[in-house]
Parts: sequence; structure tokens; C-alpha cells
Amino acid sequence: MTQPSELSLHTRAGLPPALRALVEEFPRDGWERHVHFNGMVQFWMERHMMFRRLVDIMQADLQALEGQNMAFDTYAPRLSRLGSTLLNELHGHHHIEDTHYFPELIRLDTSIERAFDLLESDHQAMDELLHGMAEGANAVLNGGGSAMAFQERLTHFSSLLDRHLTDEEEIVVPVVLKTGFAG
Repeated sequence: MTQPSELSLHTRAGLPPALRALVEEFPRDGWERHVHFNGMVQFWMERHMMFRRLVDIMQADLQALEGQNMAFDTYAPRLSRLGSTLLNELHGHHHIEDTHYFPELIRLDTSIERAFDLLESDHQAMDELLHGMAEGANAVLNGGGSAMAFQERLTHFSSLLDRHLTDEEEIVVPVVLKTGFAG
């Protein structure tokens, strides 16, 4: 499903006003105090933090390599492990969301179906970005790519991942808080 350019993960700066109704009703700064902020949504938010941390570690490692503060022999297995973890965990996370959680949440609040279409479109875009990042990492690991080029890919990926995760949180968490969905 193709989104209009203003809704594309690659171009949007946040959720459009029409999709912000629930986050305005349930602002982020009150989420953790809400009675329906339960184990499922806490776990889900922790997964998002893990994805952000993995990218941050990969960026810090790359900077250490470029600054000659980490040897390639140390960097390579770390990149392989962290990159594989990020790739596999994000794919699995998105699959579970698309096939289980999102359909259930849409049934609970059909007024936000368009928001979940946006997130599914994001997941398709993220798959392409993940493959590009994996190609860049493999090129560095195999000696056929520069760390600088990989750094650019990783920075771009990090920015779009954060955009997606933030928007997803601002769609999903308010629905959970409104409906009491427990997974």
C-alpha cells in the first residue's frame, strides 16, 4: 500500500493532525500513570527502546572504529551480532504487530484504521531500509564498503526508525489506554 507523499515514512515529520486525536486525548506524559498501562504495553515499549539502543550502540561502535578507538577485529563480530539481532527482532516485531496486534486494535477502535494502514506501510518501508542497512554492514564486514558510507546509511535508518517508533507509540498506546487491550 502506497501512502501519499506527506504520509510517507521518508518525508513526514510526525503524525498528521487527523491521526493525532487519541494522542491528544491521552498525552504521552500521562501514559505510565494510566490504569491500562499494563504489562503488554510496557513490554512493547521496552522492545522499542531496545531497537533504539541497538542502533545507538551500532553508531557508537562505528564512531569508535572510525576514530581508531576500536580494532576492526573487535568491531566486526559486534556489528554482525548487533546487526543480526536488530534485523531479526524488528522483522519479528513487525510481523506480530501486522498479523496479531494491529487487527485486534482495529477491531476495538475502527475509527483509527487509517493510522494502522500508515504503520503497515511504514513496516514495508522499514523492511527496505533494514535490507539496505544489512547490505551496508555486509560490505564493511567483507572489506568492500567504507565505514563512512555505512555510517550514512545507519544514521538515515536511525532517523526513520525513530520516526516510525514514535508515531507507532502515539497510535498504539492511546488505543490500549482507551480500550484496556491487554494483548
